[in-house]
Amino acid sequence: MVGLKPPEVPPTAAVKFVSAGMAGCIADLCTFPLDTAKVRLQIQGEVKIPRTISSVEYRGVLGTLSTVVRTEGARSLYSGLAAGLQRQMSFASIRIGLSDSVKQLYTTKGTENTGLAARLLAGCTTGAVAVACAQPTDVVKVRFQASGAPSDSSRRYNGTVDAYRTIAREEGIRGLW
Repeated sequence: MVGLKPPEVPPTAAVKFVSAGMAGCIADLCTFPLDTAKVRLQIQGEVKIPRTISSVEYRGVLGTLSTVVRTEGARSLYSGLAAGLQRQMSFASIRIGLSDSVKQLYTTKGTENTGLAARLLAGCTTGAVAVACAQPTDVVKVRFQASGAPSDSSRRYNGTVDAYRTIAREEGIRGLW
């Protein structure tokens, strides 16, 4: 292994695409409880979440995390993780992984440096496409995060794929967006 140099060939678009999605998934695994707390704080007062304690009120991020763990269990902090990882694989892969390829579309041929306009257009393009593609995964993720830890008898969805199907069936395909 001594004397090996890093490859001089840049990674392909496919490698960037997969690497960006995997990096997003690793980040999501670390921050998912904070996202769950954010969702709970955002919907507090709007939706009745089934709980063992009827008058639970969330106060701040740390208070929300401790209340969820105390009333629903630690696993509840990761409710919707499968959809969250699906979101990262689609969103981060498109937004970050395809950024360089899209920049080339907006760069004049023969130009060495990418200008500010090309970088802004590439960011807007990949961001818009990523949001459009990843929105159904975000809808399902938030539904799971907002639902708390229901008992098996009151569970609305029997998994992530069932959630996509149920939302599409009950609310139409537009319900996923």
